[in-house]
Order: sequence, then C-alpha cells, then structure tokens
Amino acid sequence: MRILPSILFVLLFTCSATLLSDNAYGQRKDDPNEAEPDKLVDAKTKKAIERGLKFLARKQIKTGNVKGGFGQGGYAGGVATCGLGGLAFMCNGSAPGEGKYGDEIERCIEFLVKNTGENGYVSTNGGMENMYGHGFGMLFMAQAYGMTQKKELGEKLRKAVKLTVDTQNSAGGWRYQPRKSDADLSITICQIMALRAARDAGINVPDETRAKCIEYVKKSQAADGGFRYTMGGGHTSFPLTAAGVVSLYSAGIYEGEAVEKALKYIHRYKPGSGSSVSGSYFYYAHYYAVQAMWHAGGDDWQKWYPVIRDHLVSQQQGDGSWSESHSNELGTAMACIILQMPYNYLPVFSP
Repeated sequence: MRILPSILFVLLFTCSATLLSDNAYGQRKDDPNEAEPDKLVDAKTKKAIERGLKFLARKQIKTGNVKGGFGQGGYAGGVATCGLGGLAFMCNGSAPGEGKYGDEIERCIEFLVKNTGENGYVSTNGGMENMYGHGFGMLFMAQAYGMTQKKELGEKLRKAVKLTVDTQNSAGGWRYQPRKSDADLSITICQIMALRAARDAGINVPDETRAKCIEYVKKSQAADGGFRYTMGGGHTSFPLTAAGVVSLYSAGIYEGEAVEKALKYIHRYKPGSGSSVSGSYFYYAHYYAVQAMWHAGGDDWQKWYPVIRDHLVSQQQGDGSWSESHSNELGTAMACIILQMPYNYLPVFSP
C-alpha cells in the first residue's frame, strides 16, 4: 500500500486502535490485494479521476454562508454530497490542508462543522437527506478528525456519534429521522460505517450499540444470500446486499456462509451481466459493491474492479462529471471513490 507522509499518522493510529480492540470493528491482518495500484488504475482511469475531482473542485462553493458545500440547495448542497466529496478528495491522497485538494477538504470540514447542530444532527436546514446525510457527513468528519485531531471538529463529531447512539431502536437499527422508531437496513449500514470510522479515530462507541447493529444486519439476510430492506421481509436486492456484506467486513466478519453467499449474490450483478442495477441506485450499489470486492480480495477483486472501472470511464461526461438523478456532484463523488479504491488511502475502506 502506498502511503503519503501527510496521512501516515492516521493510518498508524487507526491500525493500532483497531488491533487493540475487541474486534467488534476488527481489521483484517492480511492484505488480500497484492497487486500494485498502477496495474489497475491505468492512465485512462487516472485522467478520468483527475477530471472528476477537478469538476468537484470547481463546483465547491468558496465563500459565503454555504462555503464548502457543492450547491445552494437540494442534494448537491447537502451534507451527504459534501461528505462524499471530501472522501473523494482524500482517496486521491490529500489530507486537510495538505496535498492537491487540501483546501477543498478543509472547506468540507468547515461546511459540516457548521451544519452539525447542538444536538449532533448533521444536516442542512430542512435537510432532505435525513439520516443518510448524517451518516455520510459523520463518516467524512471521522476520517478528517483522525488526521487532524481538531478540537471543534472533535466536539461536533462526538455530538454526532451521541445522536446516532441515542436514536438506535430496540432492534439495533435506524430510520430516516433522528429518533427511535422503526428501522431499515440502508440507513442502519450508513450509521454502522460512520460509527466504525469514529471509533477508529478514537471516539467512544458503546459495545452494546455496535453489537446490536451488527445483529440487525445479520437478521436482515435472506436464505438466498441477499439482504432485505427490513427484517420484516420483502425482496432482496443487489444494492442492499453489497452494503450488508461491507458492514459485516467492517465488523471483523471476513469468512463464513453469510459472507460467501452474499458475495455469490453480488456477482450476479456485475456490470455487463445484463442484471446490473441502473437508475438512482447505481452509484449507491457500486459504492458498496467495490468495497465488498476490495475486502474479499483475490479473484473477487481482480474480476470486479476492471469491469466497473471501464464502465465508469466510458460514462464520464464532457465536463468531467458523472450523471446521477439526485445531482451530478453526488454521482461524481461516488464514481471517484470507486475508481480510487486500489489506492487504499482511507482507513475506513481498508481491508
């Protein structure tokens, strides 16, 4: 794995914190991906990534009340897009205030800190992203805090974590609003990944919270290996299964029937198979699918990444963006994260 000096500290910190834990959010001790990044991220892909990141940098607002966001309203201007955009810049090797996109990352931090309320809810006024935005925003904030240990960022991150912990329902999951009610798998996994990142950055996450949410995920898997939207039933889907197996990996569950069946299910939806998801769930599905295959390593990874890489490169628009129904900024951020997975710069995505 290539490591930039600017983020060496956070990688060492994360590995130490995780390996000393009880492995509820364990880290794999072996690296299942031995191929050098340059063998997968070829020149054409590097150019596409650079164009995508430049698009995001152009779209980020530099001044005013919404400084650091990527739009004045809607999904483009929300906390999820900001969090994912910040992660996309970090995946390129930049850190807050350092590297090619260091300034953009700093502005993302400023935007998310400003939009974290006293109750810990990460959301813009009237935020339409609900707990999705809270989760993706918290995920980025945790990565940034691990790199900087900034006091104000840490204070807001702790409040965000507390809100998530306090709103977990009795079954172990979360729903759209920051309160205890029913739950669905998609939003629950969003919180799981953010909590994992926060814990890696040194923020306390109660053992009970972690145990309950992983149990919720396990109970959401059906006999065919796929994951359902709610524990109450319903059909399984590729996006939810990709997200579900990633959450198992993040919990230190790397082997076993549940993982094997889920990976087999996901392979049915490889781009070009004729079954791959399209529309508004495409980037969400492949954001998690590429992480699942990255964790699986070996043939799973080597057969998956080149296909999604080539598909995304072929779909890039003339201005460097990727088209997505909610906003092109959101689609571009997710596409750049997917394409940069082989770089392995971010702890939360590491095997």
